[in-house]
Amino acid sequence: MVACVTALGEALLPCLSAREVQAIDLSQNPSHQIDVERHARDFMEAAKKLQVYFIGFQREDYYLKAFANLTPLWKQEILMMEEELKIKTELIKKHGRLIQGWRKDLKDQLDKINCELEKV
Repeated sequence: MVACVTALGEALLPCLSAREVQAIDLSQNPSHQIDVERHARDFMEAAKKLQVYFIGFQREDYYLKAFANLTPLWKQEILMMEEELKIKTELIKKHGRLIQGWRKDLKDQLDKINCELEKV
């Protein structure tokens, strides 16, 4: 949250007042217009990050409240399922690394065989 607020503050600091923006809009100097557009874009990006953060915070708060209202049996069941999910995720990562290793070994063998064939 601190990072989002800091980004929002940094985007707001260089922004000009409405009177200055009007004066720049009437100005013939294109660099003034580019600065205003860049600051507006930075502000919108920071506002979007802040909005996404707060939406995520609301979801997390909703699930924490919902979890608090569950019976102990349901809580235990959910915790067991989360633990099982972690274990299976680790297994998937482990198997993925094994498969990558096998692919590398097979590619090395294929390159070796192709090299030998080229010699013949």
